[in-house]
Amino acid sequence: MKSKQGLDMLERVRGICRPLPEVEEIVDGFGHNVMKVRGKTFVMMGENEGVPSLSFKSTKEEQFLLLQQESYVKTPYIGQHGWVSVDKSSVPDWDELAVLIKEAYLLAAPKRLVKQVIEGA
Repeated sequence: MKSKQGLDMLERVRGICRPLPEVEEIVDGFGHNVMKVRGKTFVMMGENEGVPSLSFKSTKEEQFLLLQQESYVKTPYIGQHGWVSVDKSSVPDWDELAVLIKEAYLLAAPKRLVKQVIEGA
């Protein structure tokens, strides 16, 4: 992430993920900033021509509901597995995204960490 908008997005996502146990941030071979828990990806962020993108893991049911809104699209290449992306032409709703990112974490995390997060809430 190099643009101001991309760096702002990255900082917001880091802030959402910081309280979650065992989150690891890596830069993958494609240059995406990726949030993982125990080796499982739950958020991916990238940038294309200065325009940042944010994708997250979801259930197929939640994906279906989110795609009814104009602010979300099916993630290319991995959307068939339930992944959703924020539409690049929309203004992100960070309150909603905070909930969705935490849900993505819970889908990827092992049961012990899920229990820890739920009991701590």
